[in-house]
This record gives sequence, C-alpha cells and structure tokens, in this order.
Amino acid sequence: MLDIKFVRENPDKVKENIKKKFQDQKLPLVDEVIELDEKVRSLKLEGDTLRSEKNTASSNIGLMMREGKKEEAEKAKERVKEINDRLAVLEKEEAEMGAILKAKMMVIPNIIDDSVPVGKDDSENVEIEKFGEPVVPDFEVPYHADILDSISGLDKDSAGRTSGNGFYYLMGDAARIHSAMLSYARDFMINKGFTYCIPPFMIRSDVVNGVMSFAEMEAMMYKIEGEDLYLIGTSEHSMIGRFKGQIVDEAKLPITLTSYSPCFRKEVGAHGIEERGVYRVHQFEKQEMVVLCKPEESMDWYNKMWSYTVEFFRSLDIPVRTLECCSGDLADLKVKSCDVEAWSPRQQKYFEVGSCSTLGDAQSRRLGIRTKGEKGTYLVHTLNNTVLASPRGLIAFLENNVQKDGSIKIPEALRPYMGGIEVIKPTKA
Repeated sequence: MLDIKFVRENPDKVKENIKKKFQDQKLPLVDEVIELDEKVRSLKLEGDTLRSEKNTASSNIGLMMREGKKEEAEKAKERVKEINDRLAVLEKEEAEMGAILKAKMMVIPNIIDDSVPVGKDDSENVEIEKFGEPVVPDFEVPYHADILDSISGLDKDSAGRTSGNGFYYLMGDAARIHSAMLSYARDFMINKGFTYCIPPFMIRSDVVNGVMSFAEMEAMMYKIEGEDLYLIGTSEHSMIGRFKGQIVDEAKLPITLTSYSPCFRKEVGAHGIEERGVYRVHQFEKQEMVVLCKPEESMDWYNKMWSYTVEFFRSLDIPVRTLECCSGDLADLKVKSCDVEAWSPRQQKYFEVGSCSTLGDAQSRRLGIRTKGEKGTYLVHTLNNTVLASPRGLIAFLENNVQKDGSIKIPEALRPYMGGIEVIKPTKA
C-alpha cells in the first residue's frame, strides 16, 4: 500500500505506474482517493477544532460557577453538549470514509522499480543470465512421474481416493530425496547466516491482507471454515506477519530468516492441476528466505537472495537461469521480482522453481512494521525468495540427474543427507 501523502503529491506518477502494469481500470481510483483523503482530513480538522473548543469551554465552566456566573456556565454546558453531538457524527463519518479510503488505497499497485521492463504478462519477461550448461543427453529423459514410478516413489491414485486431484504420496527413495533436498536447503541457508524458523501454518485474515492483495488471496488461499484462519500459501506470509505492529530495533537490522513449511494453494486458473505429475499441486513443501532491512539496503539484499537460489541449484548439478519479471507480471505489492528457472532436459526448456521479490515498504505499511533509529521512526523494507519448493525442485533434480540406465545420480552435496548413497537404481523395468 502506498503512502497517501505520496499519492496526494504525485498523482501523475501513480497513474503512470498503473498504466505500466496494464491496469487502466484502476486509474479512476487515484482521483477518488485524493478526494476522499481531502474529505477525511477536513472532518479531522473540524473534529480537532471542536475538541479544542470543548476543552476550553469545559475548563471554564467550573470557573464560571465559582464566580457566580451561573447563566454563562449553563450556556457553556449547552455548547459542550452541542459539540459532543457534532463530534459523534464527525467521528462516525471519518471512520466510515477512512475505511473506504483504505480499501481503495489497498487496490492501487505499488510503485515498480525503474529497472523493471514494461510488458503485459509473463510472456514478456526478460532473461537475465544463464548459469550452467543446459545439456540435452543422448537418451530420451522420461517424464518425471515415470522416473518416480521407476523407483516406486509416486502414488497419486491413493491420494485421489483420500484427498482428490492435486495431491500425491511420495514413497521410499523419492520421499527420501525430497526430504534430503529440504534439509540441505535449510542448512545451506543457515550457512549463509540466516536464522532457521518453523512458523505457524495458519494465519488470520488481517495478516493475509497485510502480505498480499485481495485478488491473490482469492486465487490462492484456503480458508478454515468457521474460523478467522487461512492455510498459508508460503511461509513468507506468517514470517512477515510475525512482526505485525512491532517496532524493530534498528541495531538488529537486517533480520535474515529462513523458514520451512508445508504450503497450500487452490491453484485457480486456466493452467489447471496436473493429472499425472506433481508440477502443479495443492500441497507442497518449501524452504523460504525472508529479509527485513533498511530501505537503502533492500536492493543489495534482493541481488544476494536470488543469487543464493542459483548457487543452491547449481550445487545439485541443475542448470538454471534468471528471468526478470515484467511490469504486468508483478503482483500489486511488488517493487521488483525475478524468477529462477531450472533446465528441463526432457522438454528442452526452462521452468520456474523459485521467485525472488522486494516489496519495498508495502507490507510493512499494511502491517505496521517499523524501526526506530537516529533518523526517527520509519517503515522497514521486506523481501522474500524461494530457496527450494518441492516437488517442483524434485522434478528439476530428477530430470537433470537421471542416467541412461534409469538410475538417479546423487550429487555430492546431497549425499550426507542420503546416508552416503551415490546412486539410486530403479526398482521397476
């Protein structure tokens, strides 16, 4: 959410930003919020003026009574009553208009960074850099569901009976690789100086509204029936929510956290849920990184964070590339974002395995996360990035480490988490 003062003083810049995001239907909101803001401030000014008058009149009543000016005191009492009646009306109007103003403000997108390429959707995202050679082997790489089946590692039929489409059982060595990758991702980030955390997997609606837009919430979040609780779609939600309403000690910035959680998503949209594989599912597990920092440090942290994900995947012999998200592909709260994509030797193209974003002070403004230092009190900047989301990361691992004979090579970095195993051989022909 933007600062209303910024909108008031920079309406043209806010409108131009909306155009860059191809959300022209939101252009009228700028003038609407400026008009509402003027009315709210006018109501507040009138209320403050009346409260001052009321305080003066109230303090004079006792003096008038002592001086025997009973008639004047009664008039003052009448005026105080009139003021109280008017204040009740003003306070109600101010609260109602303030709520409307906030609701409209929360729909106006954050100001994107000048470096973000302008484009309508993800088809116009821009490749930044490749890391590792995208090898196409001299044999046909099986579909990841078939690789998992060859080691007796995937059971979607049973999951369909227990939970429906979009769920899965990982079994045996497949489950072990999955857990090993997450454990390695955890230790990888701890070695980068991040503090490990396991957060709540459900959060209240005020936290949801603080960390994401309403449109995102509707498309992603599962609500717990009869409770003010939502299942998290990523641990970033509860990790940022941890600081809601807090004044963080400036000396403790930057706060660098890495968190594990299961994640739950509706996956509403045209892409649908995968019937056979586990690329797009309702439930997965994730190692995340979250940073709270000073505004002047956020872009440096942004670049560090995506580079950590690149380093992680390269340590597992997986070629990756970074992709700059264009303006139309950015969620409303984001200032800048890039995707890390892994090479698929089967499809001979890259696919998304992680996303890194800086949100400026949008989340901290919504949630009231501040810090206090020599320059006074100000809002912190928040960033988040995927270290590993599995089973999507598992797919990248399998495709890039499956051998011609169907065996799966375990890279050196992962072997300590696999009991020293170097190769997993298929159990089925």
